[in-house]
Amino acid sequence: MESYLIRYESLLTLLKTYDSLAVAFSGGVDSTLLLKAAVEALGEKVVAITSVSPVHARREIDAARKCASALGVRHITYDPGMMDDQEFVENSPLRCYYCKRRMLMRMSKEAGAVGVSNVVHGVNCDDLSDYRPGVKAAEELGIEAPMVVAGLFKADIRALAEYLGLDVAHKPAMSCLATRIPYGEPITPEKLAMVEAAEAALDDLGFLQFRVRHHGPVARIEFSQDDLMRLFNDSLMAQVVAGVRKAGYLHVAADLEGYGQGRMNRVLKGS
Repeated sequence: MESYLIRYESLLTLLKTYDSLAVAFSGGVDSTLLLKAAVEALGEKVVAITSVSPVHARREIDAARKCASALGVRHITYDPGMMDDQEFVENSPLRCYYCKRRMLMRMSKEAGAVGVSNVVHGVNCDDLSDYRPGVKAAEELGIEAPMVVAGLFKADIRALAEYLGLDVAHKPAMSCLATRIPYGEPITPEKLAMVEAAEAALDDLGFLQFRVRHHGPVARIEFSQDDLMRLFNDSLMAQVVAGVRKAGYLHVAADLEGYGQGRMNRVLKGS
Protein backbone atom coordinates (compact mmCIF):
# COMPACT_ATOMS: atom_id res chain seq x y z
CA MET A 1 0.00 0.00 0.00
CA GLU A 2 1.25 3.49 -0.85
CA SER A 3 2.50 5.42 2.17
CA TYR A 4 0.02 8.25 1.60
CA LEU A 5 -2.87 5.76 1.83
CA ILE A 6 -1.55 4.52 5.17
CA ARG A 7 -1.41 8.10 6.40
CA TYR A 8 -4.92 8.70 5.13
CA GLU A 9 -6.16 5.74 7.17
CA SER A 10 -4.46 7.31 10.19
CA LEU A 11 -6.27 10.57 9.44
CA LEU A 12 -9.64 8.81 9.25
CA THR A 13 -8.98 7.00 12.52
CA LEU A 14 -8.17 10.30 14.20
CA LEU A 15 -11.22 12.10 12.81
CA LYS A 16 -13.52 9.33 14.06
CA THR A 17 -12.59 10.27 17.64
CA TYR A 18 -14.58 13.53 17.33
CA ASP A 19 -18.28 13.57 18.09
CA SER A 20 -18.79 16.39 15.54
CA LEU A 21 -16.50 18.63 13.57
CA ALA A 22 -16.25 22.02 11.89
CA VAL A 23 -13.63 22.28 9.16
CA ALA A 24 -12.07 25.65 8.36
CA PHE A 25 -12.71 25.50 4.64
CA SER A 26 -11.08 27.64 1.96
CA GLY A 27 -11.74 25.36 -1.01
CA GLY A 28 -8.04 24.69 -1.58
CA VAL A 29 -6.60 21.21 -1.88
CA ASP A 30 -5.62 20.93 1.80
CA SER A 31 -8.94 21.91 3.35
CA THR A 32 -10.87 20.00 0.68
CA LEU A 33 -9.06 16.77 1.46
CA LEU A 34 -9.60 17.35 5.18
CA LEU A 35 -13.29 18.00 4.59
CA LYS A 36 -13.61 14.90 2.40
CA ALA A 37 -11.95 12.78 5.09
CA ALA A 38 -14.12 14.30 7.82
CA VAL A 39 -17.27 13.45 5.89
CA GLU A 40 -16.03 9.92 5.32
CA ALA A 41 -15.34 9.56 9.04
CA LEU A 42 -18.32 11.38 10.55
CA GLY A 43 -20.94 11.87 7.83
CA GLU A 44 -23.60 14.46 8.66
CA LYS A 45 -21.81 15.47 11.87
CA VAL A 46 -19.50 17.70 9.79
CA VAL A 47 -19.91 21.34 8.78
CA ALA A 48 -17.64 23.42 6.56
CA ILE A 49 -17.08 27.03 7.60
CA THR A 50 -15.65 29.67 5.27
CA SER A 51 -14.54 33.21 6.05
CA VAL A 52 -15.82 35.84 3.61
CA SER A 53 -14.03 39.20 3.66
CA PRO A 54 -12.09 41.56 1.37
CA VAL A 55 -8.92 39.51 1.92
CA HIS A 56 -10.49 36.50 0.21
CA ALA A 57 -10.98 36.51 -3.54
CA ARG A 58 -14.60 36.14 -4.51
CA ARG A 59 -13.73 33.47 -7.05
CA GLU A 60 -12.23 31.37 -4.27
CA ILE A 61 -15.33 31.82 -2.12
CA ASP A 62 -17.54 30.73 -5.02
CA ALA A 63 -15.31 27.71 -5.62
CA ALA A 64 -15.53 26.77 -1.93
CA ARG A 65 -19.33 26.93 -2.08
CA LYS A 66 -19.44 24.64 -5.11
CA CYS A 67 -16.99 22.21 -3.57
CA ALA A 68 -18.89 21.96 -0.29
CA SER A 69 -22.10 21.42 -2.22
CA ALA A 70 -20.48 18.65 -4.29
CA LEU A 71 -19.39 16.92 -1.09
CA GLY A 72 -22.89 17.24 0.34
CA VAL A 73 -21.71 19.19 3.38
CA ARG A 74 -23.54 21.90 5.28
CA HIS A 75 -21.65 25.10 4.48
CA ILE A 76 -21.57 28.16 6.72
CA THR A 77 -20.05 31.47 5.63
CA TYR A 78 -19.35 34.40 7.93
CA ASP A 79 -17.62 37.78 7.92
CA PRO A 80 -14.83 38.00 10.53
CA GLY A 81 -14.60 41.79 10.14
CA MET A 82 -10.91 41.72 9.29
CA MET A 83 -10.77 45.37 8.24
CA ASP A 84 -11.91 46.37 11.74
CA ASP A 85 -8.85 44.73 13.29
CA GLN A 86 -6.24 47.49 13.57
CA GLU A 87 -3.42 45.08 14.36
CA PHE A 88 -4.14 43.25 11.12
CA VAL A 89 -4.58 46.41 9.04
CA GLU A 90 -1.21 47.79 10.20
CA ASN A 91 0.37 44.84 8.35
CA SER A 92 3.28 44.02 10.63
CA PRO A 93 5.18 40.72 10.25
CA LEU A 94 2.60 39.31 12.69
CA ARG A 95 -0.24 40.11 10.28
CA CYS A 96 -1.07 36.43 9.71
CA TYR A 97 -1.16 35.82 13.46
CA TYR A 98 -3.75 38.55 14.01
CA CYS A 99 -5.72 37.45 10.95
CA LYS A 100 -5.84 33.77 11.90
CA ARG A 101 -6.63 34.58 15.53
CA ARG A 102 -9.62 36.72 14.62
CA MET A 103 -10.86 34.34 11.92
CA LEU A 104 -10.69 31.26 14.12
CA MET A 105 -12.20 32.94 17.16
CA ARG A 106 -15.19 34.00 15.07
CA MET A 107 -15.28 30.60 13.38
CA SER A 108 -15.44 28.83 16.73
CA LYS A 109 -18.46 30.97 17.63
CA GLU A 110 -20.15 30.07 14.34
CA ALA A 111 -19.50 26.39 15.01
CA GLY A 112 -20.78 26.66 18.57
CA ALA A 113 -23.98 28.28 17.33
CA VAL A 114 -24.83 25.06 15.45
CA GLY A 115 -23.78 22.78 18.29
CA VAL A 116 -20.28 21.90 17.10
CA SER A 117 -17.48 22.33 19.63
CA ASN A 118 -14.48 21.09 17.63
CA VAL A 119 -12.81 23.13 14.87
CA VAL A 120 -9.91 21.84 12.76
CA HIS A 121 -7.87 23.38 9.96
CA GLY A 122 -5.92 22.04 7.01
CA VAL A 123 -2.31 22.74 7.96
CA ASN A 124 0.08 20.04 6.72
CA CYS A 125 3.62 19.04 7.70
CA ASP A 126 5.25 21.19 5.00
CA ASP A 127 3.58 24.29 6.43
CA LEU A 128 5.58 23.92 9.63
CA SER A 129 8.85 24.65 7.81
CA ASP A 130 7.82 28.14 6.63
CA TYR A 131 7.18 31.35 8.55
CA ARG A 132 3.58 30.77 9.60
CA PRO A 133 2.56 32.88 12.62
CA GLY A 134 -1.04 31.91 11.89
CA VAL A 135 -0.22 28.36 12.98
CA LYS A 136 0.75 29.69 16.40
CA ALA A 137 -2.58 31.51 16.70
CA ALA A 138 -4.44 28.29 15.91
CA GLU A 139 -2.45 26.38 18.51
CA GLU A 140 -3.18 29.01 21.16
CA LEU A 141 -6.91 28.72 20.44
CA GLY A 142 -6.85 24.93 20.57
CA ILE A 143 -7.65 24.54 16.87
CA GLU A 144 -6.19 21.21 15.87
CA ALA A 145 -4.39 20.20 12.67
CA PRO A 146 -5.26 16.52 12.08
CA MET A 147 -3.22 16.24 8.89
CA VAL A 148 -0.06 17.16 10.79
CA VAL A 149 -0.84 14.52 13.41
CA ALA A 150 -1.36 11.98 10.61
CA GLY A 151 1.99 12.94 9.08
CA LEU A 152 0.63 14.22 5.76
CA PHE A 153 2.81 16.41 3.55
CA LYS A 154 1.67 18.45 0.54
CA ALA A 155 2.72 15.75 -1.93
CA ASP A 156 0.65 13.20 0.02
CA ILE A 157 -2.35 15.49 -0.02
CA ARG A 158 -2.21 16.03 -3.77
CA ALA A 159 -1.74 12.31 -4.37
CA LEU A 160 -4.73 11.53 -2.15
CA ALA A 161 -6.87 14.19 -3.79
CA GLU A 162 -6.17 12.64 -7.17
CA TYR A 163 -6.74 9.11 -5.83
CA LEU A 164 -10.10 10.18 -4.38
CA GLY A 165 -11.12 11.98 -7.57
CA LEU A 166 -11.25 15.48 -6.08
CA ASP A 167 -11.36 18.27 -8.67
CA VAL A 168 -8.86 20.33 -6.68
CA ALA A 169 -6.05 17.75 -6.90
CA HIS A 170 -3.93 20.00 -9.12
CA LYS A 171 -5.30 23.35 -7.99
CA PRO A 172 -2.45 25.85 -7.45
CA ALA A 173 -1.66 26.94 -3.91
CA MET A 174 -3.56 30.04 -2.83
CA SER A 175 -3.21 32.50 0.01
CA CYS A 176 -5.20 35.48 1.19
CA LEU A 177 -4.89 38.72 -0.79
CA ALA A 178 -3.21 40.51 2.12
CA THR A 179 -0.05 38.48 1.49
CA ARG A 180 0.45 40.49 -1.71
CA ILE A 181 1.06 43.71 0.20
CA PRO A 182 4.55 44.38 1.67
CA TYR A 183 4.86 44.39 5.45
CA GLY A 184 4.50 47.84 6.94
CA GLU A 185 2.19 49.13 4.21
CA PRO A 186 -1.34 49.43 5.62
CA ILE A 187 -3.92 47.06 4.19
CA THR A 188 -6.95 48.76 2.66
CA PRO A 189 -10.02 47.46 0.81
CA GLU A 190 -8.87 49.46 -2.25
CA LYS A 191 -5.48 47.75 -2.43
CA LEU A 192 -7.05 44.32 -1.93
CA ALA A 193 -9.57 45.05 -4.68
CA MET A 194 -6.77 46.02 -7.07
CA VAL A 195 -4.91 42.79 -6.40
CA GLU A 196 -8.07 40.73 -6.76
CA ALA A 197 -9.01 42.35 -10.08
CA ALA A 198 -5.49 41.98 -11.48
CA GLU A 199 -5.29 38.31 -10.51
CA ALA A 200 -8.75 37.67 -11.96
CA ALA A 201 -7.54 39.15 -15.27
CA LEU A 202 -4.55 36.78 -15.28
CA ASP A 203 -6.79 33.85 -14.41
CA ASP A 204 -9.05 34.72 -17.35
CA LEU A 205 -5.98 34.65 -19.63
CA GLY A 206 -5.24 31.07 -18.59
CA PHE A 207 -2.27 31.58 -16.27
CA LEU A 208 -2.13 28.92 -13.58
CA GLN A 209 0.35 29.82 -10.84
CA PHE A 210 1.08 33.47 -10.11
CA ARG A 211 0.93 36.26 -7.57
CA VAL A 212 0.36 39.97 -8.12
CA ARG A 213 2.55 41.75 -5.56
CA HIS A 214 1.28 45.24 -4.76
CA HIS A 215 3.93 47.97 -4.79
CA GLY A 216 1.85 51.14 -4.94
CA PRO A 217 1.27 51.98 -8.63
CA VAL A 218 3.42 48.99 -9.68
CA ALA A 219 2.16 45.42 -9.99
CA ARG A 220 5.12 43.02 -9.71
CA ILE A 221 3.86 39.71 -11.00
CA GLU A 222 5.46 36.41 -10.07
CA PHE A 223 4.66 33.73 -12.65
CA SER A 224 5.55 30.05 -12.51
CA GLN A 225 8.36 29.17 -14.91
CA ASP A 226 5.89 27.65 -17.40
CA ASP A 227 3.64 30.71 -17.26
CA LEU A 228 6.64 33.04 -17.49
CA MET A 229 7.75 31.41 -20.73
CA ARG A 230 4.21 31.68 -22.04
CA LEU A 231 4.16 35.37 -21.26
CA PHE A 232 6.74 36.32 -23.89
CA ASN A 233 4.28 36.64 -26.72
CA ASP A 234 3.50 40.14 -27.90
CA SER A 235 -0.23 39.62 -28.07
CA LEU A 236 -0.46 37.95 -24.67
CA MET A 237 1.79 40.52 -23.00
CA ALA A 238 -0.44 43.28 -24.31
CA GLN A 239 -3.49 41.55 -22.80
CA VAL A 240 -1.70 41.13 -19.46
CA VAL A 241 -0.77 44.80 -19.37
CA ALA A 242 -4.30 45.86 -20.32
CA GLY A 243 -5.93 43.62 -17.71
CA VAL A 244 -3.62 44.62 -14.87
CA ARG A 245 -3.78 48.32 -15.69
CA LYS A 246 -7.57 48.09 -15.77
CA ALA A 247 -7.32 46.88 -12.17
CA GLY A 248 -5.78 50.25 -11.29
CA TYR A 249 -2.02 49.81 -11.66
CA LEU A 250 0.06 52.27 -13.68
CA HIS A 251 2.99 49.94 -14.30
CA VAL A 252 3.12 46.19 -14.89
CA ALA A 253 6.32 44.24 -14.20
CA ALA A 254 7.09 40.53 -14.46
CA ASP A 255 9.49 39.18 -11.82
CA LEU A 256 12.16 37.26 -13.76
CA GLU A 257 12.83 35.04 -10.75
CA GLY A 258 9.35 33.63 -11.06
CA TYR A 259 6.77 32.54 -8.53
CA GLY A 260 7.75 31.60 -5.00
CA GLN A 261 5.60 31.02 -1.93
CA GLY A 262 6.36 33.37 0.93
CA ARG A 263 8.46 35.68 -1.24
CA MET A 264 7.28 38.68 0.77
CA ASN A 265 8.92 37.11 3.83
CA ARG A 266 12.38 37.75 2.44
CA VAL A 267 12.47 41.09 4.19
CA LEU A 268 12.28 39.18 7.48
CA LYS A 269 15.11 36.83 6.58
CA GLY A 270 17.39 39.38 4.96
CA SER A 271 17.87 37.30 1.78
